[in-house]
Amino acid sequence: MLNLGTASTKCLRKRPAHNILRRGLYSTHSRTRNRTAKFKSETEGKNDINVPRDRWNYNVSPFLQTSQTKYSDLEFVTANALERATEPPRGVQMLVRDFIEDSLYNPNYGYFPNQATIFNSDGSAVGFNSLRDSTEFQEVVAQKYATYGADKHDGPGRQLWHTPTELFKPWFGRAIAQCLVAEYLLKYFPYEDFIIYEIGAGNGTLAMDILNFLQEVHPEVYDRTRYNIIEISGRLVQVQKKLLYKVHPNVKVTHKSIFHWETREPAPCFFVAMEVIDNFAHDVVRYDLETLKPYQGVVTVDSHGDFETIYTPVSDPLIAEFLDLKRHLKNPSPVSRILQSSDVLRKLYLSMPFAPNLSREEYIPTRLLSLLQTLRNYFPRHRLLLSDFSTLPDTINGVNAPVVQTRFRNTTVPCTTLLVRQGYFDIFFPTNFERLRDMYEYIMSHQHPSGKSKSEMRSTPLMTTSTSISLGEDYFSSYRSNDRRSPLDGVTSASGLPVGERKSNVFTHSEFMETYAELNRTRLRNGENPMLDFYKNVKFLF
Repeated sequence: MLNLGTASTKCLRKRPAHNILRRGLYSTHSRTRNRTAKFKSETEGKNDINVPRDRWNYNVSPFLQTSQTKYSDLEFVTANALERATEPPRGVQMLVRDFIEDSLYNPNYGYFPNQATIFNSDGSAVGFNSLRDSTEFQEVVAQKYATYGADKHDGPGRQLWHTPTELFKPWFGRAIAQCLVAEYLLKYFPYEDFIIYEIGAGNGTLAMDILNFLQEVHPEVYDRTRYNIIEISGRLVQVQKKLLYKVHPNVKVTHKSIFHWETREPAPCFFVAMEVIDNFAHDVVRYDLETLKPYQGVVTVDSHGDFETIYTPVSDPLIAEFLDLKRHLKNPSPVSRILQSSDVLRKLYLSMPFAPNLSREEYIPTRLLSLLQTLRNYFPRHRLLLSDFSTLPDTINGVNAPVVQTRFRNTTVPCTTLLVRQGYFDIFFPTNFERLRDMYEYIMSHQHPSGKSKSEMRSTPLMTTSTSISLGEDYFSSYRSNDRRSPLDGVTSASGLPVGERKSNVFTHSEFMETYAELNRTRLRNGENPMLDFYKNVKFLF
């Protein structure tokens, strides 16, 4: 049973059906118990009967004690181990990121393989120049949505969502193409092929628009283009192949998760991720307000299918690695600086009635860290173009918390908890792009221990007989630019100097479009331009 209440209309949230005109409703899941417990390690306080083994609702209470044996009997699983499961598991426990990943991507009951439908206007583009104003534009979009029909009334509705690629096609895709080809012509043409990798390609619309643009405007570049799509959804793989293969034979679609990628690309390439990382699974950590030690969130599912969240000392290597990186980059903690600075103040605070023993939940992008490591290890000469949401309305409680929503009787319903039935709900996160940029640049500047040496790298006209490392970065000049990375061993720029790749920058959606888009094509009769005015909560990293 859903508990519904009215929310305000917004056009900045993610891709729900009737996104522009929708009425939002709040709900809670009646079979979900969102309780939290913090477990001490087995040795900590073992012989002290006054130290509680677990603390429920993050408040110390003698009435809510429970036995740790209740959870030790639950099998610890991962999303990968559940890929062959035909229904959501029971009697298990898993990290929060595995719960999210299983809910969204499980091939048999996951949200994307079974519930989500990408809005597609069947090849017909919106005639922006003929529309009076943004109100008429919204009416046109609503009419296109109406062709998908009404929701059924005995369960979740059709999870219909759109992206700017579909909404502004082909002009959004042409802007992306202009950005990529400008960089390619400046740095690599005619010595290198134009190699593009895309993840989260959806219906294949962005790839089609990019390749059509190259074929029309830059035929000499199109002849050297190799477009690679890495797609996790088997259904979308077939959609993309059907759309692209006959028209553009230079496309290759690979059915694989980017997190399972093991093929090294030694050539310069461009890596595109449009509105993908918002659905990357996050982990949850909370900090012990007495010791400031982090605890990792674990979701438990009992034999009845009910959920609980418990917190245990950090033992997962990926969580530990992210927290080390977070400390190195000096990103703020969810614990206030005042409490961090004084043991006395923390003890005083904890002695207050009903004081929590753990900090607020902090959602950390551990799967995003995995992506950046994959780029470093298998695409060492890539250039990343990434876009996604920087802020979101109606998030659940916590730092960097997600929106959890579904469709019910033609209405988008945001929820107040992460612990919802697997496969029925979209779970998506905002991204702090400034912190992403810093994390990305740090990872790219630290080569993986198994990285290739110059002798293992592919030969290219931009290779030199003397390596940039042996010559030194400042061999030709004492000036060292702050906006460039250290050069790769043996690889120079097009000028012949080992100056290193330009560092990435963050752009707002409108800044990016003003630079690369054909804005006259999306301008309405009254002068408004929805490709600039919409998606104010989206940013680019390039």
